[in-house]
Amino acid sequence: MQNDTATAGEAEHPGGLSPLALAQAEFDPEVVYLDTASLGLPPRRSLEALNAALEDWRTGRAAPPAYDAPLAASRASYARLVGVDPSWVTVGSQVSAFTGLIAANLPDGSQVLTAEGEFTSVVFPFHAQARRGVEVREVPLERLAEEVTSRTALVAVAAVQSADGRVADLDALTSACEATGTRVLLDVTQAVGWLPVDASRFAYTTCGGYKWLLGARGTAYSTVQPALADGIIPHGACWYAGGERWDSLYGGPLRLASDARRFDLSPVWHAWVGQEPALELIEGIGTQALHEHNLGLANRFRTSVGLPAGDSAIVSVAVDDSTHGLLKRAGVVGSVRAGRLRLAFHLYNTEADADRAAEVLDGHLDEAAEDGARS
Repeated sequence: MQNDTATAGEAEHPGGLSPLALAQAEFDPEVVYLDTASLGLPPRRSLEALNAALEDWRTGRAAPPAYDAPLAASRASYARLVGVDPSWVTVGSQVSAFTGLIAANLPDGSQVLTAEGEFTSVVFPFHAQARRGVEVREVPLERLAEEVTSRTALVAVAAVQSADGRVADLDALTSACEATGTRVLLDVTQAVGWLPVDASRFAYTTCGGYKWLLGARGTAYSTVQPALADGIIPHGACWYAGGERWDSLYGGPLRLASDARRFDLSPVWHAWVGQEPALELIEGIGTQALHEHNLGLANRFRTSVGLPAGDSAIVSVAVDDSTHGLLKRAGVVGSVRAGRLRLAFHLYNTEADADRAAEVLDGHLDEAAEDGARS
């Protein structure tokens, strides 16, 4: 499924423009926007769909069951992006709810392995199980695979680190976990949308849709390998997880969907209205084309400021104290994470954006800190 999506971004349309170039025409930021790792920008088609839905709401023409269609289409699009059947995909509004579901289902006394400095929505739900004897062990990301032991019940880690964009060695991790029978919960929030991901390799995955997938806050996904679904108590069971959801509004008995939809959480309706067209746009470009574009821009920036090439669309650099004011005055938008400037390059960015950011930062990188980070 990923191959079909990838090649779509490489073909030219009759007008001679690539899908990427056509997609870029749907965005009109008024700044050099390099903060997708915090919040993606919406394409025009998403805003049009959302405005139409809001007008229906305003005029009393909105019908709740109609919101099922954009959500179902989003579920199917997301499944194609991560290489699984839609029956593997459950949806909700935030990543931590899905992480918490897995944490609550761990046996008492389980050991969870994670990376030092991991995003808290990936690890807090496991720390919250401490009273049941669940232990969270943090190790450097680069040593994650070698730290997996037969004692490790679960590895919970992001495919791409939120703080600095480091990409986990997923091949090494899956090999180590296969040898010990350890399951993996992989958060792909900072990956899907630019980095090819095969969710079928992992017991569980989680993803927020409001960053690289260009959705609104309130869109989130999880995948569960079908063989594991029956062993998970659906602590968040609700009407929307019903086998026939509009006939599951009142009373018992429990009658949930038979696939991963049994873990669905009640949706933020309008968020999914905007998510469907955004995913359509991303699929039309293709993950491979987006990977090449985003990584190419990130490495163009890295080269321009004297950094070695990397493997991530997220760039983390140490800067001096004057830099943040310079960026604001220059209209360059990034974010600060873990004390460093974080820049993220996505489909609406251009070579001019990378060059402008490098120009503004010229002479303002903390070279001593960068040398320390590389050593």
